[in-house]
Amino acid sequence: MSKIIKEILKSLPEDKISDAQFEGANIVLYTKDKEFFLNNEGLIRKIVDDIKKRIELRPDPSITCEQGKAEDEIKRIMPADAGMGSIIFDPQRSQVVIEAEKPGLAIGKQGSILREIREKTSWVPLIRRTPAIRSVLIENIRGVLYQNSDYRRKFLHKVGERIYDSWVREKKEGWVRLSYLGSAREVGRSCILLQTNESRVLLDCGINVAASASELAYPLLEAPEFDIQKLDAIILSHAHTDHCGFIPYLYKYGFKGPVYCTPPTRDISALLMLDAIKIQRGENKEPLFTSEEVKEFVKHTITLDYGEVTDITPDIRITFYNAGHILGSAMTHLHIGNGLHNLLYSADSKYGKTSLLDPAVTDFPRLESLMLESTYGGRDCVTVSKEESDEYMGVVIKETVARGGKILIPTLGVGRSQEIMMIIVNLIKQGSIEPVPVYIDGMVWDVTAIHTAYPEYLNAAMRRQIFQKDQNPFLHEVFREVGSVKERMQIIEETGPCIIVATSGMLTGGPSVEYLKHLAVNPKNSLVFVSYQGEGSLGRRIQRGEREINFPGSGGRQEMMKVNMEIHTIEGFSGHSNRQQLLSFVNRCSPRPKKVLVNHGENSRCLDLASSIHKMFRIETVAPRNLDAVRLK
Repeated sequence: MSKIIKEILKSLPEDKISDAQFEGANIVLYTKDKEFFLNNEGLIRKIVDDIKKRIELRPDPSITCEQGKAEDEIKRIMPADAGMGSIIFDPQRSQVVIEAEKPGLAIGKQGSILREIREKTSWVPLIRRTPAIRSVLIENIRGVLYQNSDYRRKFLHKVGERIYDSWVREKKEGWVRLSYLGSAREVGRSCILLQTNESRVLLDCGINVAASASELAYPLLEAPEFDIQKLDAIILSHAHTDHCGFIPYLYKYGFKGPVYCTPPTRDISALLMLDAIKIQRGENKEPLFTSEEVKEFVKHTITLDYGEVTDITPDIRITFYNAGHILGSAMTHLHIGNGLHNLLYSADSKYGKTSLLDPAVTDFPRLESLMLESTYGGRDCVTVSKEESDEYMGVVIKETVARGGKILIPTLGVGRSQEIMMIIVNLIKQGSIEPVPVYIDGMVWDVTAIHTAYPEYLNAAMRRQIFQKDQNPFLHEVFREVGSVKERMQIIEETGPCIIVATSGMLTGGPSVEYLKHLAVNPKNSLVFVSYQGEGSLGRRIQRGEREINFPGSGGRQEMMKVNMEIHTIEGFSGHSNRQQLLSFVNRCSPRPKKVLVNHGENSRCLDLASSIHKMFRIETVAPRNLDAVRLK
């Protein structure tokens, strides 16, 4: 038995606890005494205050009410106007998940409904919001978790044993080092290995989808310091392929440890991974991994909300903060050792309010080193306000529709596409454009459904709209989901003026490329870039003026296509901070970091931003290269 559990049990009556388990860093105690479960007179709270760890008391599965009776009791107790949906039991952990359209009513005033369910059924109720748009993916993910409940319990206990295997009141001194296995002076394949004298943790593990060669597409995991057998955990900042796309490959080759992320990041990442398999098979390519490895990813995720503090190894404690980039995107604050070092991995961040999200957080408990992106950090990056961008988008749509053309907007399925949907709805409400059909193709609709499942991660204005079905912008009548190749061809050949929002954003694959093949030749149509176009991608080539494109044709032959449609680039919708926002973020960081490591940007932009930060703030800066190792302490 772990030292920390032994110490906890010393403070509790011997006959009250039937079992003690870890759930990651959380400690769960089970009791067969119903009265002790319902009222332990603050004994558990006193122990929590003493050892500063999260402890939860649950009823032993042997004393929970039979599931059929418990379900009837829950239906009786739950207010009708809460809009209760599915009830899912997790007997291994004595928990029951209750979906409700209005979680506040399901919880009750000061938790009164939850207390009554606990008293009447001896189950621990957890309330989840029912998505405004049904998400089959979320249902499948929850199904995987509950089908593997026994495995999850053992897995989480093993994670806890690793975290507390050398638990003592005071941590010993040590060292901290970062090794860049991707994203150093480049955009894509984010992957950074954090090493201490006790831990090995990976910060993201993604793919460069625009890479011209396979050796540039994947993280440099052949580096001598990386050993998959010694890897403790992965921290996933957000659900974009260049940050999450290679994680299932690690499970394919034997990784069995946890991935820490927010709940939306888990769900959207799984969707992206499955979509990648589908696209690769559609292009007659062998996928890097299968759906089984994606399932392994889901089974091994440990989700955390913003502001939730947890230990992930014996000497690393993390806290997620809103990054403002996409739904659920997180900056990771790492508290290493007993105050040895405090590091912020900002990953991709937006220090500016968007239609969907609040700006990135700038207040932290302690901070010595900051890892900062520089996607748009160079002096060459032209700053365009969101208001100007919205207006420009309205003009392009209005002019293209007037001449009878179609507007193709290739976009990232996550974040940018939902931002574009919001902008189109606002332009219609303002009268700037006439309503025309807006076709949503790729996984955009599935991601949008996930947005409605996690409104607490959106800004207050967006939350208010989603809570009201008649005001939910994602349910506007102009939006139409494309469900098949046949429907896609009907839009191309038969439909009049319309807007098409389709993945992928860099034209590296997916439905946007299929639309481009058919729409490019017609000068009445418009192509609007709203996402970053990676070096070497088809989108970047067109952006730079290339107007004759080779596409794979029938029989494996290349067919040349002329691009006659109008080309527009609108930068103001980016989920990344622009140069001024990056500098403002560093300036507003509290406390001010002593060292800034600049990554996730093209070579010149990394160097330019690092130089500017040093000159403006007199902070030590470095722009590492891939395979560089940087000692922080």
